[in-house]
Amino acid sequence: MFRNAETQVAIVGAGPVGLALAIELGLRGIACILVERHEGHPRVPRMSGVSSRCMEFCRRWGIADRVRNAAWSSTHPSDFVYVESMTGRELARLEIPSYRDREGRIDYSPEGSATCPQIYFDPLLAEKARSVDGVTLEYGTRLETFEQDRAGVRAHLVDTRSGEPCTVSARYLVGCDGAGGTVRRELGIPLDGQGAIASSVNVFFRSPQFMEMHDKGWARFFRCFDGDGCWGEAIGIDGKELWRLSVFHDPAPDLAGHLYLRKLAGRDFDYEIIDVSPWERRDFVARSFRRGRVLIAGDAAHEASPTGGAGMHIGVCEAVNLAWKLAAVLDGWGGSRLLDSYETESKPIAERIVELSTRTYDAIAALPEGETFRRAAEADPGILNTLTLPEQYRAQFCYEGSPICVPDGTPAPEGADELLPSARPGTRAPHCWIAEGRSTMDLFGEGFVLLRFSAAPPDVSEVAAAAERARVPLEVVDIGHPGAAEVYGRRLVLVRPDGHVAWRSDAPPDDPAGLIDRVRGAA
Repeated sequence: MFRNAETQVAIVGAGPVGLALAIELGLRGIACILVERHEGHPRVPRMSGVSSRCMEFCRRWGIADRVRNAAWSSTHPSDFVYVESMTGRELARLEIPSYRDREGRIDYSPEGSATCPQIYFDPLLAEKARSVDGVTLEYGTRLETFEQDRAGVRAHLVDTRSGEPCTVSARYLVGCDGAGGTVRRELGIPLDGQGAIASSVNVFFRSPQFMEMHDKGWARFFRCFDGDGCWGEAIGIDGKELWRLSVFHDPAPDLAGHLYLRKLAGRDFDYEIIDVSPWERRDFVARSFRRGRVLIAGDAAHEASPTGGAGMHIGVCEAVNLAWKLAAVLDGWGGSRLLDSYETESKPIAERIVELSTRTYDAIAALPEGETFRRAAEADPGILNTLTLPEQYRAQFCYEGSPICVPDGTPAPEGADELLPSARPGTRAPHCWIAEGRSTMDLFGEGFVLLRFSAAPPDVSEVAAAAERARVPLEVVDIGHPGAAEVYGRRLVLVRPDGHVAWRSDAPPDDPAGLIDRVRGAA
């Protein structure tokens, strides 16, 4: 381990959120030290899927293909199958196409979601982080405590192998160390929400026989019923022989796991149990995401039932949101209010996703016994869509009321309309193919981008000059693609470094300097 050190940003916790933050900061030229108390070899896949939005980030980091092909076969469908048991009746099925079959059919993202469980995803992110200049990654290093003042933060660390202490001095510290981590606890930030909503159990097992003993074919999720309703789901991990069974609620768990696996299969079969982990399914959001120079993200800031499949998703989105703002402040062009916008934007999204995830879990846990469910799903197949969180929803959320986005007068969408692509200020700038293999998403990720959609584009020289005076990185890009112009809806669209729309109009702003100050958090 390094001895005493100085850096610009210290990050605690090298899960997907901490790693994403380190990658983003490093790519923006910000030095950071990322510490993790564990050794960096996750044994149990706590998460199993990567959302389309996270895959868009992976695309920008140059690892999307590796993530997509790390585990799941391109020919395996990702269906949700409802069964009495693996050898019992199939009750219903929500079909999700394989990578191969959905190619060219996804209109909301250049990537689409991917099956890449944490035992594969974290090492890929760690490899990328290590390759980025300015990023130092230290496993086996535990945060003991920290203090902050107006100039910075001092984090006191311990090498978990030798017991040797050291101190890292940083301008900012970010806690990505999970729900039970040190950073939020030391800050004394209370939690809001329902708290524990179920006592769950994960059984991680290996069985080449598992897919040979039934007629259901490949799927990602097998949800199982007994006389009381839906009691658990088996999730494919490697597309071959690794599975994770999640038991939704059992306050007196079978810590050996054998009873659960026999119930899942409906018969005896050959398997190897790798891990059995009881855990609390929780619903909480931290009351604040920041205290001075210390911020929190991911599970340190919120925890949601994984039935929504959105916990890591919102954490990585927070990392990308926070990274460009920290970089802007450290580089001198971010305004005094820019970091305040991190909580203002991120907390409402976390609250909404946590609520939706709990609602999805409650809906699954309330399902009746199998035959009753089968009849209900046969009469109304739309029921199956209420038992998952739509992928498009995770891709197309909006930072409503953001202080660094300029409203354009359009109303907030309601209900199903939230799934439609939109360039309304605050939203993730929508995907459109503008050339062979090139998406609008490929334009974003460094500085601000001012898109112009017109055969005779408006003069934006005053905007560019205002950005230059404020040292704000800005690129003007002309797009002649008519489909993109229709989706974006205005002749001028200003997109932030995290890919969200900051402003749009059909004419240049009356006050270019005021616009630049607004979007950089200086007004």
